[in-house]
Amino acid sequence: MLEDLKREVCRGNKMLKEWNLVAWTSGNVSVRDTASGYVVIKPSGRMYDQLIPEDMVVVDMEGKVVEGWLKPSVDTATHLYVYRHMPHVNSVVHTHSNYATCFAALNMPIKPYLTAIADEFGGEIPCGPYAKIGGEDIGKVIVGHIGKSPAILLKNHGVFTVGKTMEEALKAAVMVEDAAKTVYLALTLGKPEEIPPEEVERGYRQYMEKYGQK
Repeated sequence: MLEDLKREVCRGNKMLKEWNLVAWTSGNVSVRDTASGYVVIKPSGRMYDQLIPEDMVVVDMEGKVVEGWLKPSVDTATHLYVYRHMPHVNSVVHTHSNYATCFAALNMPIKPYLTAIADEFGGEIPCGPYAKIGGEDIGKVIVGHIGKSPAILLKNHGVFTVGKTMEEALKAAVMVEDAAKTVYLALTLGKPEEIPPEEVERGYRQYMEKYGQK
């Protein structure tokens, strides 16, 4: 079942380690199959280097395992809540990447100090309130606080990103960590100034409409 998607999700999870966004077995990637409505997600507590496509777990939108011999991620309910309430989202990524999670630990959004933040996120990268792991609470925070940004920090927890495709969600995870690192370093040297809101919106619109090969 969904063999191509299992391979894609396995590759996406391995990319988290390749980009130094996770440690040990933390973090996960899922993708929703738009045809069946099923979701393919990383199994719980498995080392990234050892993952193979057959390890990926297929669940329905209520969290019931449809196919797979391993337990799905403990964040499955979070992913599913996002999918049920954000129909345009087909991939969710979760990391504890160091610099972004540093801001999450301090309950600090990442302000639009950089054009890269304006372009990719359309404004500040928000930080949602603390929520319990293991149920739908985190999903509710994501849906309620992410706005138009493809990324959100969770207080005392880490990073969640979303996208229409897995590549979009992974890109947001890489970019939020890159932006967080630069902002962290800037804050150690001084007091950076935010880009004016109208310029943030102009940059975001231009990036969405003109960047890349359309």
